[in-house]
Amino acid sequence: MATGSSGSRRAARRNRPPAASVLRIGHRPGRDPRLTTHLALTARAFGAERMHLHPPDPELAERIRRVVEGWGGSFEVVPAPDWRAVLRAHRGTVAHLTMYGMPLEKVLARLKRGGPVLFVVGGAKVPPDLYRLADVNVAVGHQPHSEVAALAVALARLRGVPGPRAPPGARRRVVPTARGKRMVERTGPR
Repeated sequence: MATGSSGSRRAARRNRPPAASVLRIGHRPGRDPRLTTHLALTARAFGAERMHLHPPDPELAERIRRVVEGWGGSFEVVPAPDWRAVLRAHRGTVAHLTMYGMPLEKVLARLKRGGPVLFVVGGAKVPPDLYRLADVNVAVGHQPHSEVAALAVALARLRGVPGPRAPPGARRRVVPTARGKRMVERTGPR
């Protein structure tokens, strides 16, 4: 049995949630910028490292870069001209979020031990072969609802966090108040 600091380091690694990223497919730059922006903001707030965006949308990627600059973290939007190539390159579990999948609670342990997780979130029409290419099709609920909600719930359950948290080094922070709005902004270098 391991003792001392090496054993505690191994235990900490075992208990650490896997890295997570998102692949948004079917984004329609002229029609979906608000929904895809909300997906990116949710992914960032709940601890994902990046969002691969198919098809690419440089304007949306720049908007998210500015958010990250002000609110902290290292989240990025990566262009994905070929979404299948993103799936092939991923080393870990590909989890397609769909209301037709297996209940999240039944696959959560598998997601936690399968290495980095790539959550795939479809647009208006999901290519039928995605259901076959994904390692697991995951349902947060078997009812129609927002893909933003599905992503938030899946990331929160995977990462073990009750909700979004401000990353260290953020220039902007919300100050919780019972009424009204209050935000503080730090000036100077990060």
